[in-house]
Amino acid sequence: MLAFLPFTAALLPTALPLLNQSRELLAEHGMAVLGTWALLNLLVSGYLVTQADARTEGQYFHQMNVGWNFVNVLLAVLGMLRAHPNQVAGLTLAASLDAQFDFEKILLLNAGLDVAYVMTGSWLRARGATTPKRPERLLGFGRSLWLQGGFLLVFDIGFYFVYHQHARALLQLVQP
Repeated sequence: MLAFLPFTAALLPTALPLLNQSRELLAEHGMAVLGTWALLNLLVSGYLVTQADARTEGQYFHQMNVGWNFVNVLLAVLGMLRAHPNQVAGLTLAASLDAQFDFEKILLLNAGLDVAYVMTGSWLRARGATTPKRPERLLGFGRSLWLQGGFLLVFDIGFYFVYHQHARALLQLVQP
């Protein structure tokens, strides 16, 4: 989308503030997507945890989803508060590149953590299949980690590729 716009160093005074604002709006929208996912999970699993039989895999699955998504709501709100689409007009090209690549590094680090969540879910499921002591808890928690880690992995990688379009446009401003 932005990578195909013909940005040059001559356009720096007008293009840079637009790119910065667009990048911040995108970050804000990404956090809104995460917040929406979290709120939907809180509503659905919050209701279903009260309907599930006590000490069943389903109850533990929904308990973990509720706990997980309280954290996701917090992260989404903090991310939306940190985005300042109307306050980035004065950033220099160097500061813009720093902000761009810092957020990209966070998304890639998160993707690595997401893989660890899915793997931990698999480990919990394997342990739950062999343990005699409350296997339903391990099975439910593992299934929740699969769902939440899987969503976050798709979200973080997809968001990285969309967000990276701004890096291409910023780098066009660097080239003479």
